[in-house]
Amino acid sequence: MGGENKPELIVNGKRLDGRMPDELRPIRIMTNVIKNADGSAYIEWGDNKIICGVYGPKEALPKHTGNPERAVVKCRYQMAPFSSLEDHGRTGPNRRAHEISKVTKEVFENAILLEQFPGNAIEIYIEVLQSDGGTRAAGITCAAVALATSGIPMRDVPFAVSVGKVGNTLILDMNKIEDNYSDADVPICISPRTGEILLLQMDGNITREEFSTIVAMIKKAGEKIGKIQRDALKAPYEAISERYKR
Repeated sequence: MGGENKPELIVNGKRLDGRMPDELRPIRIMTNVIKNADGSAYIEWGDNKIICGVYGPKEALPKHTGNPERAVVKCRYQMAPFSSLEDHGRTGPNRRAHEISKVTKEVFENAILLEQFPGNAIEIYIEVLQSDGGTRAAGITCAAVALATSGIPMRDVPFAVSVGKVGNTLILDMNKIEDNYSDADVPICISPRTGEILLLQMDGNITREEFSTIVAMIKKAGEKIGKIQRDALKAPYEAISERYKR
């Protein structure tokens, strides 16, 4: 973050891509995109393109990895080598991918009703096909929809988004150049029904007052993100209904 030769990210109150500080990038979600998965979704969030597949519940293998009292969640986040100009570890997941896999796993351990599937495993695969900042949040948002399509019972369908800081201005949903040169980055995942925070990370420094504003910005953005998630889940059934009307 930051550094010398830092570009001016906000000009006349607007960001370089024309958005206002509190504006989301366009989001589109499609479901049932992987034929052999138990649940799947695809998201385009700005210039991010991410696909997610869910498999299970199924017997945990090897058996010693299972839990007799609840299902275990296995998650793999990975960026395709062609997803951006950066190096993503062509021989396997890098340190960043392992870290995002871990925090995503923890999100869904608190969202899925794991006690209903003792001895089983639920596998979540998130593949970033094209990257432009915010893939962690977009991947979680996409995976939540994929899990919902699988029929696996959850307490809620969570969403995630980040807020960054440029000088004294808080900006919602940073793209890659903003992420690279911002003064802070705070990705948060929220369970919208209860308002519970399932993921909170911070890179950089913010004040208590700024943090309160960040949470409010993310909850407000969540109203729009949640509607997009719900619309994506309803779309296949609405299409079937339309066919029967003809």
